[in-house]
Amino acid sequence: MKRGILTLIAAVLMLVGTSTFAAATVQDCQNAMSKFKDLGNVKELLAQSYGYAVLPTIGKGGIGIGGAGGSGCVFAGGNHTGNVSMGQVTVGWQLGGQAYSQLVLFKNADTYKDFTQGNFEFGADATAVALTYGAAAGASTEGASASAGDTKGKGAWKRGMAVFTLAKGGLMYEASIGGQKYNFKPLID
Repeated sequence: MKRGILTLIAAVLMLVGTSTFAAATVQDCQNAMSKFKDLGNVKELLAQSYGYAVLPTIGKGGIGIGGAGGSGCVFAGGNHTGNVSMGQVTVGWQLGGQAYSQLVLFKNADTYKDFTQGNFEFGADATAVALTYGAAAGASTEGASASAGDTKGKGAWKRGMAVFTLAKGGLMYEASIGGQKYNFKPLID
């Protein structure tokens, strides 16, 4: 029994690791950003920001032990300044898998610099505003369900950053951003 659970955990982590670390293109990042701009107060905070990082797809999965990962683009002053990869390992009560997009806004040059100086990690107290886009429906042996998206989530600056997530699919009991580690790679001129 233990061996089966460990095998399943390893399979989930391998799936997350191989499917989410494919490099996101600038076009992928721009497409994700166009969805974020129409939701909540993203447009308002974006107008106040120095720059941002957008990760079009982060895959996350786990059974007790979990992992997440994805890649994206970093912008400052409207210019693509580099690429970013994100990884996360979690331990605790969690079950399932999900895919989502993430937007991290930097209020000023100092927070942008902190994020882009190498490895950056969100602390355990980090929070994100979860936004939904469109509508979802599903059916199972328990019956049918449907839900409409809530586009009104409001973000706020915390330590010079505002973080938004946008669900793409899946179902997971646990969705924190604490412990996410980011690795920034500047563009070579």
